[in-house]
Amino acid sequence: MVQRVSRAAVRAGGETVGAIGPGLCVLLSVAPSDDDATAVHLADRVAGLRIFPDEHGKMNLDLAAAGGAVLVVSQFTLHADTARGHRPSFIGAGPPELAGRLCDAFGAALRARGHTVATGRFGAHMEVDLCNDGPVTLVLTGGEGPWPADAG
Repeated sequence: MVQRVSRAAVRAGGETVGAIGPGLCVLLSVAPSDDDATAVHLADRVAGLRIFPDEHGKMNLDLAAAGGAVLVVSQFTLHADTARGHRPSFIGAGPPELAGRLCDAFGAALRARGHTVATGRFGAHMEVDLCNDGPVTLVLTGGEGPWPADAG
């Protein structure tokens, strides 16, 4: 899940472990079938989203053009299945070893593209504080195909 924010921070163990000003807060969940290529693909998608306003107020700028940063927070609960009963099942979430590695790979792929990236603390109980700007919230999945070059 990608949220355009005016600011965002994450605390773990009573300390702020990651914080950004304007940019994107990415709540990242990993499926068992995800791999390094999925992490890189989603990093490209997030970096290329034109969801920041241009001089006319139209969502026309990507992360680099807007000068924004990214806060990446691992959130396995996005894979919750609530179809049965009152207690969610998290069987659709990837194992912690895979999820931790791919969260790191996602952040590294964004950094490799020149973006400032802050992160939460994988596996910790975290408090996320953000100010959703717009509000703009998008859900991306690893199963989406590549965008054509002229997709807009």
